[in-house]
Amino acid sequence: MTTDAFAQPRLAGELPGLARSSGGRRWRFWRGWLAIAVVVGVGVSIVALLTVPSPPQYLSPASVAPGGTHALADVLAELGRKVRLETAVPTAVTAATAGTTLVITSPASLSSTELAALARVRASVLLVGPTKSAIAALDPMVRLIEPARPVVVTPPDCSLRAAALAGSVDSGGEAMRVQSRAQPVQQCYRSTSGPTLVQSRVRGRLVTVLSAGALLTNANLARQGNAALAINLLATHRIVWLVPPAATAPPSSAGAKSFFSLVPLAAYLVAAQLVFALLLTAIWRSRRLGPVVAEPLPVIVRATETVIGHGRLYQARHARGKAATALRAALLARLSVIVGLPAGADSDAMVEAVDRRSTASQERIRDLLYGPVPRTDAALLALARDLDDLAREVGMS
Repeated sequence: MTTDAFAQPRLAGELPGLARSSGGRRWRFWRGWLAIAVVVGVGVSIVALLTVPSPPQYLSPASVAPGGTHALADVLAELGRKVRLETAVPTAVTAATAGTTLVITSPASLSSTELAALARVRASVLLVGPTKSAIAALDPMVRLIEPARPVVVTPPDCSLRAAALAGSVDSGGEAMRVQSRAQPVQQCYRSTSGPTLVQSRVRGRLVTVLSAGALLTNANLARQGNAALAINLLATHRIVWLVPPAATAPPSSAGAKSFFSLVPLAAYLVAAQLVFALLLTAIWRSRRLGPVVAEPLPVIVRATETVIGHGRLYQARHARGKAATALRAALLARLSVIVGLPAGADSDAMVEAVDRRSTASQERIRDLLYGPVPRTDAALLALARDLDDLAREVGMS
């Protein structure tokens, strides 16, 4: 029987072990990337859940955001008044019967047909943030006369009972102008150009136009007399609050927004997930320092052999200057310790200190320690012997 016959079973037994070793290496290689993929997937899922479109919030009684009016709705409920939120014009028109108040927010989101339908309701109307088309449909005798101005604290300056009881409020937006009419009109919270609150009777019902809805929001309701004015304007038992589906907050007059304020929260969350994945990758692939492991050297090189090797390299390259500099620097380091001078001491101080311990003259000592470069190999050997003798003499003194 040949040796191959004995070798074959042994190799066959080793093959499963080799396969397992190869599979283990592949798993160790891919498991880090798999963990990162899982982390990124979970992060993307969280971002997707957090970025589900939310219902309209601006001036909505259901919103607790700064621009919502949930706080006002709670106050009205405590006073026994029922607030009914509507997002569709047909249902709002049906609910706005006589004896109720219809609050219309974000009229810019309403079409002319929807405004015409709202103008026919029998309920009192509170129009917030008016547009030209909305005023033309609900109160044709009122005109907008200037661009929106910032919201500031403004006194009532009128005889309207709701405004007189509330006092100064946060008022702003576009000023209005009232054309002449037979019936009395209340004009309150005047700016330099005109009033920002107008109340009059149109077709037998009370229509109130409020230039800006800032005083109704959760963020500003507790300021000045904002809450009092809102409660006094919404005095009926039933209130139908219309928030169009596309309602958005009006642009701020505080100036242009920065780039970072325009970036949505979802972008920051995705960026955070990518940075976290990058850190995991860096930790996974970085060098990990374990305990010190003693490793036998393949060859032991003696110190004398190293010195001889350096010397032969200097000799082969005729580097007598570098060799002399190395010899003198080593001797100066030893002499500094012996004579008590700091490293890098001045040459004069070193020469004087060595002179006190040596029989050689100062000129000889200076020539040995700081002299010129030897011109020949023989001169270099002589310098090495003289430096060795000087070191021995100073060390023994």
